[in-house]
Amino acid sequence: MAAHQSGNHRPGPRAPVRFETHPDRYRHWRLDVVDTEGGQAARLTMNVPEDGGLNPGYPLKLNSYDLGVDLELADALQRVRFEHPEVKALVVTSGKDRIFCSGANIYMLGTSSHAFKVNFCKFTNETRLYLEDMSEHTGVASLCAVNGTASGGGYELAIACDEIVLADDGSSAVSFPETPLLAVLPGTGGLTRLVDKRKVRRDLADVFSTVAEGVRGKRAVEWGLVDEAPPRAKFDEAVRRRLAALAARSKRKPHAPVTLTPLKATRSAGGVEYRYVSLVLDDKKRTATLTVRAPDGDEPTTPAELAKAGADAWALCAFRELDDALLELRFNQPQIGVVALRTSGDAARVLAVDAMLSKHKDDGLVAEVALFIKRVLKRLDLTAKSLFALADKDSCFAGTLLELALAADRVYMLDDDEVALQVSPMNAGRYPMGNGLSRLQSRFLREPARVSRVLETQGAIGTQQANELELVTFAPDDIDWDDEVRIAFEERASMSPDALTGMEASLRFAGPETLETKIFARLSAWQNWIFQRPNAVGEKGALTLYGKPERPEFDFHRT
Repeated sequence: MAAHQSGNHRPGPRAPVRFETHPDRYRHWRLDVVDTEGGQAARLTMNVPEDGGLNPGYPLKLNSYDLGVDLELADALQRVRFEHPEVKALVVTSGKDRIFCSGANIYMLGTSSHAFKVNFCKFTNETRLYLEDMSEHTGVASLCAVNGTASGGGYELAIACDEIVLADDGSSAVSFPETPLLAVLPGTGGLTRLVDKRKVRRDLADVFSTVAEGVRGKRAVEWGLVDEAPPRAKFDEAVRRRLAALAARSKRKPHAPVTLTPLKATRSAGGVEYRYVSLVLDDKKRTATLTVRAPDGDEPTTPAELAKAGADAWALCAFRELDDALLELRFNQPQIGVVALRTSGDAARVLAVDAMLSKHKDDGLVAEVALFIKRVLKRLDLTAKSLFALADKDSCFAGTLLELALAADRVYMLDDDEVALQVSPMNAGRYPMGNGLSRLQSRFLREPARVSRVLETQGAIGTQQANELELVTFAPDDIDWDDEVRIAFEERASMSPDALTGMEASLRFAGPETLETKIFARLSAWQNWIFQRPNAVGEKGALTLYGKPERPEFDFHRT
């Protein structure tokens, strides 16, 4: 969230969001590859033009951000991973003088629907987690060079990095002003990272999160809010030193660069058609069908062949398309409540891709592709739609595509000899959920031994065996299939979407709690609730009146 922003906040029309971009089209970020004493590093410089909003009606003052800014950041991180294998570390900084980032634009939030606000926070959360994932799994650690004030979401971006250097110049500070100024919370993991990641003492975190002006210099270091606070004259040297050290420690595996070419998508009122993915919408029934197709030909069998195929390789192309389709559902199709997850094609071709991903898992590019699939599947887990997997005669829920069924809230499998599921080594933990467990482990918390029984199953798993292995919810026969599926979708679509979202988010993340599940299950849930409370968004709410002369009026009853 942002602090200290001003400007007119008349709402403008909200056009459909498009999620692809390219460094040549960036308006808010600049991506450079620079040399350090420890190796090459990427430098991401944030310089947001005031007139650069995704929609009209709000100026992006003081390096505040909206979804368009975050989309560029997410794109840049993906390109560092695939297109710049030479990069060993990353520094995030500001191109403006004495301002790093004032957080999410308040007027954008004030003119957005509740659903858009929540999905915006969710996407921003996911992008921050991808930054951390890049450090943990790719070996590209990040440094935040806070060369000015970082408030709200600006500081949340900073603490998603591994290290923070703050300029000690008498004015630069870090702050979480949401609670005192806006009556909301730091909505992109701020509170959780403060105490769980940086392990700031609880009482100090309490003070920090209720002091709108924030904390500067030496005190910020003492409290653990930043790692170093050199005077401005020594700031650049400290950044160079720390960035070089991060690059020197990198364990990134080399691989050939892969250019992330534009997706080929045909859009219509009825949905989106990609090469391997179809999204079909039924607005009247408030349902959608999301189908992922198996490879339609031979796929790479070695890392060299994968590098040559690049973004056209099924493992990368299909899941980039799936990622785009999931974001389409979130942001542009809020009326859709229930999604049928389907697959089609030759399961053997999916399993052949899985065999390559498993055999060459230590290769840098192969690992990066698997990590990307993992991130897309996590996006599926976090999508606030009811997900029903439908396995029928055309299905190929095998290996990596079986994860779609395992991510679903229910699995319907036609009781027919031609219908089967199949496992591969990729189901054994290569795509962990936010709770750190595989989807099979999350499914069988009560009987962990069932996981190995499933993974040891050879060949096709027919409907009867899938029932015995407890991989399906219902298995209607040909006579009952259409009616049972239709009734299930109609019943689900008739229920309160608010209750369903809470129920699904709770049930999908059984098992251990992690920083990631806390951010989405705890913080996002509270943020969702607080965003609807009159103290924040009522006529006299703090978020509504921000920037106006009137003072907010609070209902002081604790709930």
